[in-house]
Amino acid sequence: MPENHHLDETTQELKANLQSHLVQVARDRDPYLATGGYFYVREYIRQQLQQYGIVETHSFEINGRTHENLVLDIPGGDRPGKPKPPILIGAHYDAVPGSPGADDNATGIAVLLEIARIFATETTRYPLRLIAFDMEEYGLCGSTAYATELAAKREPLRLMISLEMLGYCNPQPHSQQYPPGLQYIYPNQGNYIALIGNISTLIDLIRISRIIKKTGVPCQWLPAGKKGNIVPDTRRSDHAPFWDVGYPAIMITDTANLRNPHYHQPSDTIETLALDFLTGVCQGLIATIRKL
Repeated sequence: MPENHHLDETTQELKANLQSHLVQVARDRDPYLATGGYFYVREYIRQQLQQYGIVETHSFEINGRTHENLVLDIPGGDRPGKPKPPILIGAHYDAVPGSPGADDNATGIAVLLEIARIFATETTRYPLRLIAFDMEEYGLCGSTAYATELAAKREPLRLMISLEMLGYCNPQPHSQQYPPGLQYIYPNQGNYIALIGNISTLIDLIRISRIIKKTGVPCQWLPAGKKGNIVPDTRRSDHAPFWDVGYPAIMITDTANLRNPHYHQPSDTIETLALDFLTGVCQGLIATIRKL
């Protein structure tokens, strides 16, 4: 998506808000080695979400230490006596040691916060459950704890969407890499957003892809069979634990290190991101939530 300086006011506001969130979140925030940044970012997210409702803390333990997923429920337009299952949208707020994690995953958190702002005052068909996951970088710990608990209670979900690295775009030829075999099917330019879902999300993959394309962002989709085990790269985020316990789940991603050379590096800074591309992805997701 080309950088466009003639954007309408709503788009300008969205872009400015995303940038503002990125400035707050993109900092060293490893839970063990950068605890100051880690606690700052967690409380920033909590404070932002608290504007829109009660933020519940879903706690889990790793190595004797308590960690927190932050959960905001936004009610949908349910008919009395017939509650609909929620659409769960998640993004992780931790980062690897030594990286400010602007793309990974300040972009996902920024979009999550803007989805909260917009849908706090707008009724959707399905309730929304927005979750900031902790400890993704240590083996998907926060999402595993949450998905396991949800499945144990047999709580239904309409869909789980994982927001995972949304802001790096490179339109140059041969800027996009792939796991073996996929390079014959997909474009060699890293200028699109990717949707990766399990087989039960096939219809949603097609629909969401169409909606995002209408907002002007190129979009590709991939159904991952056998819980993603055929192409292990498709399992590398917070959607995978939901696949494992049988929920329909989709990862939305700029494909991480298959495109972004700053992945897990000190150079993963805001300056490397394409903010118009990120804004377009956010607009596509907003349009998706309205139509699901």
